[in-house]
Amino acid sequence: MGKFLEFKDVRKAFPLGKGKEYVAVTGINLEIKENEIISIIGHSGCGKSTLLNMIAGLDMATGGKISLEEEVISGPGPDRAVVFQNHSLLPWLSVYDNIEMAVKKVMPELSSKELRERVEKFVSMVNLDAAKDKYPSEISGGMKQRVGIARALSIKPKVLLMDEPFGALDSLTRANLQEHLMRIQGSVKNTVILITHDIDEAVLLSDRVIMMTNGPEATIGEILEVNLQRPRDRVSLQHDPEYIRCREAILSFLYEKFAKDDE
Repeated sequence: MGKFLEFKDVRKAFPLGKGKEYVAVTGINLEIKENEIISIIGHSGCGKSTLLNMIAGLDMATGGKISLEEEVISGPGPDRAVVFQNHSLLPWLSVYDNIEMAVKKVMPELSSKELRERVEKFVSMVNLDAAKDKYPSEISGGMKQRVGIARALSIKPKVLLMDEPFGALDSLTRANLQEHLMRIQGSVKNTVILITHDIDEAVLLSDRVIMMTNGPEATIGEILEVNLQRPRDRVSLQHDPEYIRCREAILSFLYEKFAKDDE
């Protein structure tokens, strides 16, 4: 069986003019397995979003290559779906219609019945049946993010990319959405790559945590294996030795080895 998602000597530089450039990330070598949940964590400016954008095909590497199932990524595609911190819903469409639009675009071959069944399946998966006819302005921030997750998953992507999707939410809503994500991924079984600043979120959700060094020329500093069985319960994990070990390892990396310089 071939490799699933692979970074090989990936480098990304942005031109600054006058022949100069800003090297965001360099020397990225990484293999991500099918059905794996990966978190990428690091200080601001460490290239987390740059990596995500390159996987999404929104940005191209300036060196090396990124391949999905041995096909080099050369642009966006329905095999990779993105959920941003800003939900990006179309305000003039209802919850149902926002999801339906994505499915219609990617799966035009579906009959009206199949289309309706698929949309309703993903509305139900994020517990939004009662809100399916409401517009984004009529629902909460947490519900909007659930619509964004449902819309992304409804097109059956091989990889779900999430750029701090819960970062703007209050702690209770955030915890609720983390539970939704774990439950849904357990059912859908796709690969999830999550950017986060939250250490507890990284440990709770992930199979592995990718820890980035500070930029410019950021690279992978350490990769942490999270050996916790699923399903995971956040309350019981607080006293789990493996959870505590992982949390302390990330803290040590972020705040001792690569602490930000005081300005």
